[in-house]
This record gives sequence, C-alpha cells and structure tokens, in this order.
Amino acid sequence: MFNQLGVIGCGLMGGSFALAMKRAGLVRRVIGYSKSPSTTEQAKKLGVIDVAAESALLAVSGSDIVLIAVPVSATESTLKAIRHLVNPGVLFMDVGSTKCDVIEAARRALGERAASFVPCHPIAGKESGGVQHAEATLYEGRQVILTPQPFTNAQLVQRATDVWSALGATVLKMRPHNHDAAFAAVSHLPHLLAFAFFQAIAEQPAARDYLSLAGPGFRDFTRIAAGEPAVWRDILLTNKRDVLAQSKRFRAALDALEALIEAGDAAALEAALRPISEGRAAWSLSTPAVPPGRPTAK
Repeated sequence: MFNQLGVIGCGLMGGSFALAMKRAGLVRRVIGYSKSPSTTEQAKKLGVIDVAAESALLAVSGSDIVLIAVPVSATESTLKAIRHLVNPGVLFMDVGSTKCDVIEAARRALGERAASFVPCHPIAGKESGGVQHAEATLYEGRQVILTPQPFTNAQLVQRATDVWSALGATVLKMRPHNHDAAFAAVSHLPHLLAFAFFQAIAEQPAARDYLSLAGPGFRDFTRIAAGEPAVWRDILLTNKRDVLAQSKRFRAALDALEALIEAGDAAALEAALRPISEGRAAWSLSTPAVPPGRPTAK
C-alpha cells in the first residue's frame, strides 16, 4: 500500500486513477492539483481526492506515488515545476498518448532524476472528459503500455506494473518509437479521419438534411470526432511524423478504391473489398492491438 498518491491533473484520467486506487485499497490518502482551482475543488467534493493542493509541487510533497495526467504539451513544464521533489524511490507516471516526446521532455526537465519516471499510456478513456466523468473501473480490462528507458529504475518499473495490474489492467512494454508508430495507425489517424469526415459533411449546404438521415453507422464512425480538441491537437502535433505517414498510406488505399469506382469495374472492386471485409470481420478487441514482436507482455 502507498501512503499518499499525488495527482497532477484531476480530470477523467487522473480522477479515475485516484478512484481506482482507493477502491483497490492501495492508497491511504490522495492529494490532487489541477491548473483550474474549480476542478480541484470539484474533485474534492466528489471524493476523488482527499486534499486539494495549491500547486503541483505541493501535490508531490509527501507522496510516494505520483500520477501526471496533463496534456502531453504540458509534460515538460509540469516536470520542471516538481523537479526538486522527484526523488529516488518515489514512483512517477504519466498517462500521455504519445511517448517519444514525453520521454524527451522528462530528460530535459529532470536530468538524472528521470530514472524515477515511468512513461505509461493507459488505453482507456471516454468522449466526455472532466473529473465528473471519472470512474473507478475505467482501467479494468484495458491495456496499459509502459515504455521504460535503459536508465529507468527497474524496481519502479516493476512497481508500476504491479499497480496497473492491481487495477485490473493488462500491462505491456514497448519501445517508445514503436508505441508512437502503432498508435498513429490505430488511434491517432482514426481520430484525424473522423474530424475531417464530419467537417466535410457539416460544411455542405445540405448538411442539416444529411445529418437528419444519419444512422448507427454514421454515429459509430464519427463518435471519436467528439473528442477534446486541445487533447487531440497535442497528440497530432507531437506525433506528426507517424500520423502523416499513416495518412499517406490511407490516401493510397483510398485512391486505389476510388480508381476502381471511377473505372466502373464491379468485379475488381468486389475483389478488393472482400479481403478487407473478411479481415475486419475476423478482428475483435480481444485480438492483440499491437503488431507481434513489438511489445513484451508482463
């Protein structure tokens, strides 16, 4: 059991982690800080945290485990603000959706103290953010990717693995560049496509009429376009190389299908669609989400 959990960023992810830790009986006290004082106060009223800290540094003070749940663009400034209390033996983790940039931010901000920082990415979330949507079961049955570096304290990596496992998650390890490439393909590009597709519909003169006729397929395809814009701005920009590489692959696949439609080649179009359809039908969330050989299961 941990004596005190410090949460920096008391939103959906940080709040859910606090609730999960409490529910599992893994922590005695939770102290939280958010940039917005109203968020911290709401977290306290909801019982997500026990004490509201006035700064990130005060949230870390006295904590033996710290979760940093801020937008990835704020990682470096946050780590700089708490640098003097990043001590050996204290477990520091993040929940960022990109990892190469986060690790570099930790190197710059912490120097040798970066050994105490274990980069994490829980594959969990909701369309609606905010502490009011936090729930203790958010991480149950989900994957959590760890991307430790050679300099990361091995004991803290094991402790992070044990914590996430105790919350019901399946823990995997990946190299950060493999992580970012994989999630550009299966998460970041799909969000970009959903944003672009909805915009393309919404900007048409008949958009209101078209949207009034939309059914479950449209709903499911565009659901993730309701994601928080600031969060996805950061993710798309920090992982732009891999996102753009995946976007080019998508354009090539779309161009190939468009060419068959333009040619009116029914047989060739069906032949092209069939393996795609069969591949999607055979896939499920129970199928490993990351290409074989890249992660190492713990």
